Amino acid sequence: MDDQRDVLDRGPFFHGTKAELKIGDLLEPLYRSNYQDKKSNHIYFTATLDAAKWGAELAASEAKERIYIVEPLGEFENDPNVTDKRFPGNPTRSYRSKSPLKIVAELGAWGRHSDEQINHMVTSLQKLREEGKAVIED
Repeated sequence: MDDQRDVLDRGPFFHGTKAELKIGDLLEPLYRSNYQDKKSNHIYFTATLDAAKWGAELAASEAKERIYIVEPLGEFENDPNVTDKRFPGNPTRSYRSKSPLKIVAELGAWGRHSDEQINHMVTSLQKLREEGKAVIED
């Protein structure tokens, strides 16, 4: 990937979650997904703070919402669940990898979406699940 045209995105990259991690920890695939009751073949991340907020706010847990700055340790690709299905061209700058992400920092403060926005998103996702349309291509 020496040629600059081969680089999808230079970051910085974020991962929103409710997991408590430390600087230097690795986020790896094949652990339970934040959003489905199964292990995920990929680790997901984004280069936009807004998408990372959704990741933290919608993760299945009652723990504290966190956003980490991460460094991809291998190749990554556009997240087809977002780019192909919802946002052609990847304006959310959402990616996935089968290689680990290294935690390099935690954002100390960030503004959450409003309760109204979060409730609307939760309701929309629940409707998709009920319709059998909330399938994540992993």
